[in-house]
Amino acid sequence: MPMRIESFLRQSPVVQIGRSARKVETALNHILEEEEVTLFEALLLTALFFEKKGVKPSALAEVFETTRGNVSHGVSSLEAKGLVKRRVDPGDARALQIMLLPQGRRRAVRVAGILDRMQRQLEQMAGVKEIQTMIRQLDLMELYCGAMAHADWPK
Repeated sequence: MPMRIESFLRQSPVVQIGRSARKVETALNHILEEEEVTLFEALLLTALFFEKKGVKPSALAEVFETTRGNVSHGVSSLEAKGLVKRRVDPGDARALQIMLLPQGRRRAVRVAGILDRMQRQLEQMAGVKEIQTMIRQLDLMELYCGAMAHADWPK
C-alpha cells in the first residue's frame, strides 16, 4: 500500500534531485566495480591523470565541492589499492601532494575511458541539447536552494 508522502516526494524537485543523484551514483558505482573503484575514486584518479603532476588535497576538495575529509578518505582508499601516493609538496613542506603511481595511471586511463563512453552514450540517448538544458536547470535549482539557505528563512 502506497504511503501518503509518496505524492509529495514525486512532486518535489529537491527531493527528486537527491533521489536521482543516489540512483545514478549507485549505477555508476556498479559500472565501475570491474575497475575496483567507486565513482568518486574514479574522478580522483581522472583528475590526477589530467593534471600530470601532484595535486594538493585542498585543490581536489575545491574542484569536487566536497570536504578535505572526503578527499582524504578517497585518497586513503586509492593508496591502499596501490594507485596513488602522498608526498610532501616540494614547494611547501607543510603541504601534501597526491601523485599517481604507474598502476594508478593505467587505471585512470581505463576509468576516464569508461566515463567518456558513458557521456557519449547519454548524449546519443538523450541528445546533447537536452543534456545541456538539464544541466542549466540543475544549476538553477542549486542557485535557488543556496539562496534560500542563506536568506533569513522562516524558522
